[in-house]
Amino acid sequence: MNTTRKTIILVDDNLANLTMGKNMLTTFYQVIPVASAAAMFDALDKVTPDIILLDIDMPEMDGYEAIKKLKADGNWKDIPVIFLTALDNAENEVEGFDLGAVDYVTKPFSAPMLLKRIEKELLFVEQRQDLLRTQMELQNNLENLRAIVHEKAEMVMHLQNAVFATVVDMVEFRDKYTGGHVVRTQCYLKTLLDEMIKEGVYADEISDWDLTFVLSSAKLHDVGKIAIPDIILGKNARLTQEEYEIMKIHVPAGVEAIERIISKTEEHDFLVHAIRMAGTHHEKWDGSGYPIGLKGHNIPLEGRLMAIADVYDALISKRQYKEALTHEEACKIIEEGAGSQFDPVLVDVFKNVEGEFHKIAARYID
Repeated sequence: MNTTRKTIILVDDNLANLTMGKNMLTTFYQVIPVASAAAMFDALDKVTPDIILLDIDMPEMDGYEAIKKLKADGNWKDIPVIFLTALDNAENEVEGFDLGAVDYVTKPFSAPMLLKRIEKELLFVEQRQDLLRTQMELQNNLENLRAIVHEKAEMVMHLQNAVFATVVDMVEFRDKYTGGHVVRTQCYLKTLLDEMIKEGVYADEISDWDLTFVLSSAKLHDVGKIAIPDIILGKNARLTQEEYEIMKIHVPAGVEAIERIISKTEEHDFLVHAIRMAGTHHEKWDGSGYPIGLKGHNIPLEGRLMAIADVYDALISKRQYKEALTHEEACKIIEEGAGSQFDPVLVDVFKNVEGEFHKIAARYID
């Protein structure tokens, strides 16, 4: 027997029809003749056919009940079923199609017609299987492409972070009195954002943010210090008013540096947050800050957040010209600055997480 031939289960309670049908099909197919629906299910436990030819009018279990049972079983539901019937009744055909039959063949059989109907259905099954295989291949290819894109994106992000980290390290190397400032302000910023999300503070605004970008961009808030002369950046005493004015230049210098990067790249999401932090973290809620004198909500949220993180870290850090304040003293200054230096809503958020700020400071300050 040629094992490559398609397998058909032929179900008919009439022995003459069963014999005639088998004789018509055996030349081209492997045929399993059975005389009842029960015998068909017994055969299905042993073999999965490519198609079932199912008589409708049978005792005990007719074709309609049999196809219901077939379609309810996950192992058999996809086997195409062609109904065999001696009745030419449109209502019966509609019912059969509703139950899942793919075609009807009337008895007595016409060999050419029966073979053509089977050939048509098996071709359709083969085409459907080819389509499913193609869809699976396309899905696998798409998943592989997504994995490659994700891997490349991660590589770009790692490279980007490495470049920015190097720039930040250069700034901190020159400004030897602010070592660890960048790491701490990132941690403070994350603590504030986590609490804002929890409380629903400025939810509409931050819902559009990629928080990974926001936190990474915080590294660049003081990048403009690279333009400040060493004699001022490394001074062991408090700055004079003239020197302080020069120090203020680090804000527009930082904005300019980031703008140059933006002009050379198509991906700006990361840098939009960076430029807002670098350019506005010294603005004050009452408009008395620098470099522009922005006021209230005209100050970007990124700048208002960084203002709290930046000032807290400056207060609790020791400098050559000052001792470090205690956590409690720093918190008092920030809370008293609500509505003047700082966004009062964000100060309320800070109050809820000031203990986390203390832990961060203790972890990263020697």
